[in-house]
Amino acid sequence: MKVPLALCLLFLGSFAFAAKKPFTIDAIVNPPSSGHSGGDAIWSPDGSRLAINQDDALSVYDLRTGRRRDVVSFDRLNDAAIQPPPEALFNWTNRRVGEKDVQWFKDNRHLLVSATGDLFIVDTARGGFELLTETPEIERDPKLSPDNRFVSFRRGSDLYVLEIASKRVTRLTRDGSNTVLNVELDWVYPEELELGTAHWWSPDSSSIAYLQFDVTHEPVFPQVSLLSPSAVLEPERFPQPGTPNAEVRLGVVPVSGGDTKWMNLGDTRGFLLARVAWSPSGREILAERLNRVQNQLDLMLADTTSGAARSVLHESDPYWINVKGEPIFLGAGDRFLWTSERSGFRHLYVCSTSGGDPKQITSGPWEVDEVGGVDEAAGRIYFTSSEASPVERRIYSVALDGSARQLLSKTPGWHSISLAPGGANYLDAWSSLTEPRRTEIHSSSGALVRTLFEPNTAVGDTYDILPTEIRTLKAADGTLLYARLIKPAGFDPARKYPAVVIVYGGPGVQSIRDAWPAAGLDQLLAANGFVVWQLDNRGSMGRGHAFESVIYHDMGEHELADQKTGIDYLLQQGFVDPKRLGLWGWSYGGYMTLYTVTHAPGLIKAAISGAPVTSWRNYDSIYTERYMGLPDSDREGYQVSSPIPAAGAMSGTSLLIIHNFEDDNVHFQNTLQMADALEKAGKRFSMLVYPQKAHGVTGPVQKQLLETEVGFFEDHLR
Repeated sequence: MKVPLALCLLFLGSFAFAAKKPFTIDAIVNPPSSGHSGGDAIWSPDGSRLAINQDDALSVYDLRTGRRRDVVSFDRLNDAAIQPPPEALFNWTNRRVGEKDVQWFKDNRHLLVSATGDLFIVDTARGGFELLTETPEIERDPKLSPDNRFVSFRRGSDLYVLEIASKRVTRLTRDGSNTVLNVELDWVYPEELELGTAHWWSPDSSSIAYLQFDVTHEPVFPQVSLLSPSAVLEPERFPQPGTPNAEVRLGVVPVSGGDTKWMNLGDTRGFLLARVAWSPSGREILAERLNRVQNQLDLMLADTTSGAARSVLHESDPYWINVKGEPIFLGAGDRFLWTSERSGFRHLYVCSTSGGDPKQITSGPWEVDEVGGVDEAAGRIYFTSSEASPVERRIYSVALDGSARQLLSKTPGWHSISLAPGGANYLDAWSSLTEPRRTEIHSSSGALVRTLFEPNTAVGDTYDILPTEIRTLKAADGTLLYARLIKPAGFDPARKYPAVVIVYGGPGVQSIRDAWPAAGLDQLLAANGFVVWQLDNRGSMGRGHAFESVIYHDMGEHELADQKTGIDYLLQQGFVDPKRLGLWGWSYGGYMTLYTVTHAPGLIKAAISGAPVTSWRNYDSIYTERYMGLPDSDREGYQVSSPIPAAGAMSGTSLLIIHNFEDDNVHFQNTLQMADALEKAGKRFSMLVYPQKAHGVTGPVQKQLLETEVGFFEDHLR
């Protein structure tokens, strides 16, 4: 049949209009905008509204009408704030400290907002604001008291409280210094215990519990900036395995001022305090205490008047105990909700403050991931879990007695939950491999009420995002492993392609997920003709404690065995050239990259190791001792897990090591020690160094980094 020319032109024009660009570096460093970005949404106390912090502005969303109204921009607040003076030394504050920039007053109308170090009261009805703290000092980690009469905060290393009506400020601690940190976390606690704050209001607003960190004996790592004519010393407190941790104690101080009452939780030198929670009565406080190597845990209930404490729950593990979530008190406070891996998988338990065996609420060969809230009136717990699939997180609810468990999120993917006060609704922020991230409001039954944030599809609408396939295979012992595969643009199964294996492999992280991928180096490599492969080996999280704990006192060996199994599977597919294999990893992945090229010589032709740990003696105490124990108790384990002694075994691999010179997390000494070993062994390698003071490379130089990484694989695998 002959087609009219006009129709042909219309068809070709439509095709040209719909065609997407190949994915490029520009899609990462200058992504197209859809006019909005992701934001934070905070429930009002009555659960009827949401304060939205998005695109550097505050707005309020009304659930009843579905309307969103702008309130104030952060530019206006920043202009009104007093600019703090520049700090004399760089402040090595951990990125995981969880300060709240926006909090609701209980009148459901006003917000407490932190901007440029000052505090404001914002009226959401009128859009006006009142400056509370007009000072050059920065007010850190502000918290509204439950009765809304006061705001607590930290200045320097001391605790202060401001009475809102009079604006009178009372200093509650006076011994803060460079080594005594009141209500201030050291670097390692938020990094490895995910403790985001160090003070908590009592339910009756009469007192504040806080942690004091004495870091006098913590080692000082001599970070130094070399960007100016004279080197500038920027010391960082950083405990390494076997060296002293901070001595941490828990105290309670009256809001009116006076002496701190210290809780008697035992020796502050040999233990870690991971969580703190007030009982509803305000007369007791619960503290989660771990021994140094983290295989013994006690939940200690302390009397705030006498300081006397007793253990209400004890757990032990032959390997280690993962800290996750917080105890949630129920009713009058004689019971609390707790999550534990004591069954081999993390599940929900209800425990009594009188002691005794906890009552297990959920069970099965799957993980409870996140508790989103408890609706006590309805007697239900809302949580996410991997019950549907190890690579998914769906939302469920269950009765407090363990009955009537209900799947609420019917759509496959990776969901998170935030239950509204009162339990009528919840926020579900979710995505999948085929659906970009969106945030929805659901009723407690799971029914969709409204969509709060639509997906940002600008990158996918503009660029050709190549599909990710999830594959399954078995380890040598029969354990099921999950991996992901991206085939290159214009894939032809008859061709032989170069491949880049992306690796992380360490504990506490799950990389293979049914979640919308943040398009980055993987898509860039696939767009440039590389097969991309990644596998979660035993030792990674999300599959139960036994799956993760195989690396106990033996990092590297088991992870490599599974990665080799994955590479064998990939090669069996028939479209990858075994002589053109690349490997890329950052942090623990950087460690795994170096461990692979030194313990499986000849397997990998080109490898990039970013910010690698090269000796576990160099890393922080809490992380390393959890998995490897104390150095003096397992010297051989520390030695054989390091790629440094095996540097001479590297053969047939072109290696590039990338590191920030002032990396606050994995120090540059790791790369320098590996470089020294490679040089002495006569091995050639390349190195790329950045001066940033963080664990990742960000900002304008990211383009140069990506060009170097892609160019490196192009040069060595083509």
